Amino acid sequence: MDLSVIVPLYNEEDSVIPLYKALVNTLNPLNLNYEILFIDDGSRDKTYSLAKELAKNNQLLRVIKFRRNYGQTPAMVAGIEHAKGTILITMDGDLQNDPADIPNFIGKIKEGYDIVVGWRYKRQDKLLTRKIPSKVANWLIGKITGVRIKDNGCSLKAYRGDIIKNIPLYSEMHRFIPAIASLAGVSVAEIKVNHHARQYGISKYGLSRIYKVLIDLITIKTIISFFPRPLVPFSLIAAVAALVSFFSFISGIFHTLQFGQESIVFWGLTILYGGLAIVLLFWGVLAELVYRTGNLKIEIFANLNADNEMSRNSEMEKR
Repeated sequence: MDLSVIVPLYNEEDSVIPLYKALVNTLNPLNLNYEILFIDDGSRDKTYSLAKELAKNNQLLRVIKFRRNYGQTPAMVAGIEHAKGTILITMDGDLQNDPADIPNFIGKIKEGYDIVVGWRYKRQDKLLTRKIPSKVANWLIGKITGVRIKDNGCSLKAYRGDIIKNIPLYSEMHRFIPAIASLAGVSVAEIKVNHHARQYGISKYGLSRIYKVLIDLITIKTIISFFPRPLVPFSLIAAVAALVSFFSFISGIFHTLQFGQESIVFWGLTILYGGLAIVLLFWGVLAELVYRTGNLKIEIFANLNADNEMSRNSEMEKR
């Protein structure tokens, strides 16, 4: 399978058929072995039934349904897990992303890039609630992660299958994929894409998700900074707390010898900072244990062999 196009859908009953037609009209002339995956994220309208009806007449379309709404990232993860393509493309299902841009993404992947990110340079969204928060978020993400992308929120992206399938995603982290993938030293390209005003329904995004993005950003920064040695930062902070505790202990002894009475302040600081050092060390050990037994390991990224990827890409071009 050369290509998988993954589209999360949530209450998009008016968009699903036009989107399907636009995808087929774009993909058929490419002469690629492709599939389309519609991920219904617990829609409460006719989105799933319409998508299922389309799939009856086209075996290249597969539909996956969630029992309830989980969000965009879990829907993308489900699509990525079920995808069979060498190249994976994700996009929104509200017709704001343009399927006509897909050939440009495939071309960039064939040039040798691992991830290609869309840039909605003429974005058709509200200024105050969408454009300005997005620009601030992109600037902040670039500053903190060191991976500068103009439009992290654009869902229209392309990935090498072996890369994206080894990147664990949760919460709202689909927009941080380039930053997480930077741990593997992947090459990232950014291309301008079309962006259309929403024709049907209402946007599922708003200012309420800002706090989720900020929490994810802190998590990503922690992962990038201390990955894969989580015990180290905890140990350093614990060492400082232990030093404060030690000097408080010494000061308490001198105070007792000099004035003949014990100091509640020094003994209190000794116990407080000593306890803090012990707790931090336990947290460090716990973080180390989570890393060793979890699914986010540097070994996974190290095994993403670029030569093998390029070889597979060359084979696909020959076909």
